[in-house]
Amino acid sequence: MIHQQSQARKQGYGGIYLAALCFCAFLLALAFLLDTPGQIWEGLGAIVCADGALITDYMALAGPGAAFLNSALVVLSSLLVFRLAKAELNGSHIFVLGLMAGFALFGKNIFNLWPFVLGSYLYAWFKGEPFAKHCNMGLLSSCLGPIVSFLCWSGGPLQFLLGLLLGVLMGFVICPLSAATFQILKGLNLYNGGFACGLTAFVVVPVLTALGKVPAGGLWWAADYTYDLSLALGLLCLFLLLLGSFWPRSAPKANWHVFSRLLKDPGRAPCDFLQLYGSGAVLLNMGCTGLIAMGYILMIGGDLNGPTLGSIFTIMGFSAYGKHPRNILPVMSGIALGAILLPELSLATPAVQMAALLGTTLAPMAGSFGWLGGILAGFLHICLVMRTGGPVNGLNLYNNGFSGGIVVLVLSSVLPPILERLRPKRPKE
Repeated sequence: MIHQQSQARKQGYGGIYLAALCFCAFLLALAFLLDTPGQIWEGLGAIVCADGALITDYMALAGPGAAFLNSALVVLSSLLVFRLAKAELNGSHIFVLGLMAGFALFGKNIFNLWPFVLGSYLYAWFKGEPFAKHCNMGLLSSCLGPIVSFLCWSGGPLQFLLGLLLGVLMGFVICPLSAATFQILKGLNLYNGGFACGLTAFVVVPVLTALGKVPAGGLWWAADYTYDLSLALGLLCLFLLLLGSFWPRSAPKANWHVFSRLLKDPGRAPCDFLQLYGSGAVLLNMGCTGLIAMGYILMIGGDLNGPTLGSIFTIMGFSAYGKHPRNILPVMSGIALGAILLPELSLATPAVQMAALLGTTLAPMAGSFGWLGGILAGFLHICLVMRTGGPVNGLNLYNNGFSGGIVVLVLSSVLPPILERLRPKRPKE
């Protein structure tokens, strides 16, 4: 029995490359269905040369075809990095692929991710450790890619070189910094890399501002693709549910039973759902979380575009590593409650739409402290995230990860003693 489970797990791990390539094919199909080849290539050039600061929807900037092509290229690049690092893929690599695919629709691109990968490689060489240990963080740290793009494309050749070197330096520094912040946050903020990158941005951006290097900013937000994208995403999620019901060669009842056990997991990192529950349950989880996230956006009258679809891809990626319907819904509810109660916000505000999705970085708070803990975390998150992006001029794409880290620092210290006090005491025998 144990041997069979081990074989099934290896099959699930081995299928990650094939699944990622199929996903790339899906993205490329969308690109050429929604745009002409000429528009796609012209748009890809616009994406590479844009700074990509929040919120830059590549679908609004360059068209959906170019945005999906960029996403496919970024996923392929991530797979290449894994291959070069000789990484044995697991659930953590799945969430990296989902996140890279998602953020490649609004900020990351095929150009600005490479300096960070090189920085993480140099850190691994400096420490005498395998690159496989740090390649994930090298890719994740490219959330500061807008800093590289802004510097490279807003000056002469010398500034271009300095922008690349700064990206390498940030990729180097974030590797040890993220290890330290993980110890502080205790796995309760799934976007730990976002917190480390946020701290880095709060050092780098003020220095750039003092030197007079400030991006113009602005809002690029597409509102014309909701129907097409909801159809494509809905079909993808239904396919995942169907595939998860029968993969790997199991009866649907068995896979759904394992999925029911997955729903009881608090999701506190590190939590490789692929290792713990198998590929069938993970595929079912991806399909369910994707439908929930899409349903929320449609229910509030929001827009499916680069930022929101990218946020949903991120949730689906983390469905292999911490997120599931039971622990994301309380956080989303808390964020929606805050958007309703706070006078300056509304559910359909672009940044609020993104926060309701990416704020699920706090899913382990709901898993560890229950529905009320998740709702409180979500409410505090929306209050913070609307204000933490300004000081760094939108140059940290993982602003929700940074804000989520602050929420965890506060609540993880306050909630345990309160809950311990409120917990009924057993009578002495």
